[in-house]
Amino acid sequence: MAQFLLFFHHHTLLFSAFGVVLVLFIANELYGIVSAGPRISAPEAVRLINDRDALILDIRSAADFKKNHLLGALNIPAAKLKEHAGELAKDKQRPVIVYCAMGGSSPEAAKTLRALGYSEVHPMRGGINGWVNSNLPVTTK
Repeated sequence: MAQFLLFFHHHTLLFSAFGVVLVLFIANELYGIVSAGPRISAPEAVRLINDRDALILDIRSAADFKKNHLLGALNIPAAKLKEHAGELAKDKQRPVIVYCAMGGSSPEAAKTLRALGYSEVHPMRGGINGWVNSNLPVTTK
C-alpha cells in the first residue's frame, strides 16, 4: 500500500487525467441513455426483429449502405432524416432499430425520431461494426 501511495504521489497528474477521462466517459454514457434511451446490442436487435417485426433504419451514407447493410434495412442518411421521415413506417408504434457505422450517431437519430412521434426507437450499440463482430449476416443487395 505504501508503494501505491508513493506512486500516486509521484504521478498525481496521471491519476487526475485518468479521473477526468473516467468521469467524461460515464457522463457520455449517461447522456446517451437519458437523451436517446438505452442502446440495444446486436443479439437484442435480432430478437426485436424476429419477435416484433421491427423496422431497421440505416443512417449511414448511401455509398456505405451499398457496401453492406442489414437485410431489410431502409437507408435514410442522418442528415436527411427529418425530411424523409415520411418514408418510415406509418405505424409510429412499431419498433424502430437505428444503426450507423460504429454506434456514435444512432442515439441522436433516435432522439430525432422520438421527436417526430415514433414511440419505440432503439439505437444499436456498436452500429454495423458491432453487428458484424457478433458474426451476424449482412447483405449488399
